Amino acid sequence: MLFFRHTALAAALLLGVAGAPLFASERAASQAAASEPAASRYFEAEDIFALEYASDVQISPDGSKIVYVRASNDIMTDSTRQSLWLLDVKSGQQSPLFADQFNYSSPRWSPDGRQLTFISDSSGSRQIHLHWLAQNRSAKLSNLQHSPANLVWSPDGQQLAFTMNMPASPAEMQQKVKRVKKPAGAKWSESATVYDRVRYQADGQGFLKPQFRQVFVLPATGGSARQLTQGDFNYGSDLTFTPDSRALVFAANLHPEWEYQPRDANLYQLSLQSGELTELTSLPGDESAAVFSPDGKQLAFLWQSNALVPYSNSKLKVLNLSNKQIRDVAADFDRSIDNPNWLNNNSLVVQFDDRGQRKLASLSLNGKLTELTASLGGVSQPQPYLSGSYSVSDKGVIAYTHGTSVRPSEVAVLQSGKSRVLTALNEDLLGHKTLAQVHDIRYKSSFDGEEIQGWYLTPPDFDPTKKYPLLLEIHGGPHLAYGPHWSVEMQRYAKEGYVVFYNNHRGSSSYGERFAMLLHNKYSSPEDFADHNSGVDAMLKLGFIDENNLFIGGGSAGGIASAYAIGLTDRFKAAAVVKPIINWLSKVMTGDTYTYQTFHQFPGVPWEHVEHYWQRSPLSLVANVTTPTILITGEDDRRTPISESEQFYQALKLRRIDTALVRIPNTPHGISNKPSRMIEKVEYMLAWFEKYRTPSN
Repeated sequence: MLFFRHTALAAALLLGVAGAPLFASERAASQAAASEPAASRYFEAEDIFALEYASDVQISPDGSKIVYVRASNDIMTDSTRQSLWLLDVKSGQQSPLFADQFNYSSPRWSPDGRQLTFISDSSGSRQIHLHWLAQNRSAKLSNLQHSPANLVWSPDGQQLAFTMNMPASPAEMQQKVKRVKKPAGAKWSESATVYDRVRYQADGQGFLKPQFRQVFVLPATGGSARQLTQGDFNYGSDLTFTPDSRALVFAANLHPEWEYQPRDANLYQLSLQSGELTELTSLPGDESAAVFSPDGKQLAFLWQSNALVPYSNSKLKVLNLSNKQIRDVAADFDRSIDNPNWLNNNSLVVQFDDRGQRKLASLSLNGKLTELTASLGGVSQPQPYLSGSYSVSDKGVIAYTHGTSVRPSEVAVLQSGKSRVLTALNEDLLGHKTLAQVHDIRYKSSFDGEEIQGWYLTPPDFDPTKKYPLLLEIHGGPHLAYGPHWSVEMQRYAKEGYVVFYNNHRGSSSYGERFAMLLHNKYSSPEDFADHNSGVDAMLKLGFIDENNLFIGGGSAGGIASAYAIGLTDRFKAAAVVKPIINWLSKVMTGDTYTYQTFHQFPGVPWEHVEHYWQRSPLSLVANVTTPTILITGEDDRRTPISESEQFYQALKLRRIDTALVRIPNTPHGISNKPSRMIEKVEYMLAWFEKYRTPSN
């Protein structure tokens, strides 16, 4: 049965205004509350609640319209609300499709461009909905007991496929244990929970219920969802229909020991009629992101090695469906390829990260790469990590998230070789403010002369004749990358008078496999410390840094590096060690990534390599630490458990080093996942630094 509702807004695009603010009255009220008595001309902590950004940009098949997810922070509920907006590509005018108190995500165009499917909680739980653009009517298609994900249309427009986690059998001992009958009305303690799976916990989810990701199909006209897969396996999150709409292709690891193989998956084809499952690829490693060529004769996909190393590039391969031969495309390209989409039968659009930038390029089957734009970004809000996504129409028009160093992500379109930014979501908030400016810096590491790329932000109203305190901020991963992108946290530190320096040290992604592998079995170490320390020296040579006011901080892998650094030097006045690993011997046996880290980031299990694990641990250097240190970690963190921070806190207390432990309640590894948490983290770090900062001029 279909449940219809009219949107309260007209369907005509002409009613929209490019860059029009979401909920103008609400946003005005939010800004008024945040900025009284008068709006500051600088970026203040309260401004975080008024930020907006675009994500999941989806262009229509004919390239004339774009639907995107518009995220805005709600100061009253401390949450990020997601709405759907519609853009006309030619005029740039936009109008809201769904913008109310509910959340909307995963918009996907029907093959004929007349309908949009999406996921929303407007009915009280996350369900699949359908919107008819011409009629301006919507219907709830599903009535699912669990949350759907990975929504995709069949080419004939008749079906929708999606995945959903389904309950599995409880642990064996939980089934076998003797149960004593409870008397009527008795109030007993909560029953024990039993775990016997290899992967029994996950950051952000806690201890995992017995469940597995299964594949479903649902008629596009509504009805009952049909489960296509069974068993104790996680079937692919990268669904795609065959061109005839009769089968689905996805990635899965169906090996009996799949839980011990974090980097292995093959491509399978599943017949919707018979349920027959056919293996399409069986390469050693991880195959994913399959996409059919327009003529249906080729299947492009990504492949990543399963070698026991911490980093390897993702490669593009193409399967010829007639002769089953697999060919490499741009095999010598030393960057990790992602998100392939066909332009025509002979070339694709791909994205890749290169020297701190996320880029789009066309890639022909003979390996010719032509860069299209280097401005993807802006979706990552707290720190300047590489981010962004795109989609491509049947006619080759590309929509993407456009970011800069002074603005979060906007919606842009790439057409006939030219890019246009279509939105200005934060101009009303940031247009009148003086922001920190981002500058590039290159230098040589003192360890081996390796070139390191970094960036630094100068405070608003910067005067190069004055001296400024320096904050070295180290990114996580460690095989991730920062770049010259928008960052709430960096802007806030700079506004408070700090020059903020960050780099892509050895091990960072976007510089090729050799550079990333320089940290193999070496994180943390004096080698990556030399990259950071040399960067501080390079900043001092610029002439405007106060050498008596140097500070250090970082989160996750950056927290490890910060804790390790203060065991090697006393040059920093104070340190902020955020969600770190302090003792690798304990972490790999308590965190949620033990099956991966013990063999890919380390030479083996800790009891066979005790000395190696200890050398990588900041706790091994704690006897050298003299730097006052604040520790900040979420109490529900299962990636870098809070017990790691507690070990460092207690060790520093025993050594009489000034330290404080900030515990963020009900929060996993992503401690900036709510606007107030983002503010709180920054303000605790600033308060700690201010405690030790001395006048610079």
